[in-house]
Amino acid sequence: MASSDQAQTFTYQRLSLPPIISITNLITMYYFEYGKDYVFQGEKHDFWELLYVDRGEVEVHADETTHILQQGTIIFHKPNEFHSFYSLKGKAPNLIVITFDCLSEAMRFFENKVISLNSQERNLLSTIIAEGQRIFPFPFQYPLARRHDSPPGSEQLLRNYLEILLIRLHQRMDRDESETPLTTMAQERSMGELVSKVAAYMADHLHEQLSVAALAQLFCLGRSQLADLFKKQTGSSLMEYFAKLKINQAKIMIREETYNFTEIAGLLGFSSVHYFSKAFKKATRMSPTEYARTVKSRMPT
Repeated sequence: MASSDQAQTFTYQRLSLPPIISITNLITMYYFEYGKDYVFQGEKHDFWELLYVDRGEVEVHADETTHILQQGTIIFHKPNEFHSFYSLKGKAPNLIVITFDCLSEAMRFFENKVISLNSQERNLLSTIIAEGQRIFPFPFQYPLARRHDSPPGSEQLLRNYLEILLIRLHQRMDRDESETPLTTMAQERSMGELVSKVAAYMADHLHEQLSVAALAQLFCLGRSQLADLFKKQTGSSLMEYFAKLKINQAKIMIREETYNFTEIAGLLGFSSVHYFSKAFKKATRMSPTEYARTVKSRMPT
């Protein structure tokens, strides 16, 4: 007879968690800042490629089809699909290109797809690039070389973020959007619209010296309330975001060759070209002259 305190043995049923999309290898990752007349003659390869337009507009050719990609849109090139592109309307485009191996059947969903990303998906893509910068020296090169000081687990995070982006896109394009609770949608839309208005205002006033206090007063919010909301929605503080807008606009002006450095400094509210050059180098690790030289080196010969 077994004692009353004898341990009992239980059999637990295990639930497998099969992945719908599994990325096996990362091949390239780029954040390109091209000149206004850039033309990519084309290539094809035996792995997947995603191309995202972060700024500007490009015309993409994929086998026999042509697509116009505007800012905020993404296209996927399937393995062995010939693809090329060129910039449109004299605007210098910013492009994200990531190539990878994935044999999952679910990837067929992305064939011949051009998708406009929503704010959450754009933030996730930004997170992928930021995580890449923690693993590989930036600007990214081929072949990718790991940094000796990359945090443990960063490579797994990068793969997971990329898989999550693909799964979210797959689900969003399939599901009924009306299933989202109306109150949650309204709240998120309201906060997102407010942040978008603040960001748009800053983008339209790059020649000024804005402050958190001035923005809070303009949008009828407390300073901490606006700062916290903006940080939550964008991942950056207001002044960090404003400074980045100025430098990004400076890059565009340099690539489009419309103004000289002194004129750019004045148009963006810098007190002198010296201060502009100092801020530019701090943000990009290159002087304006060095940046202009790298842009010209990417132009087709």
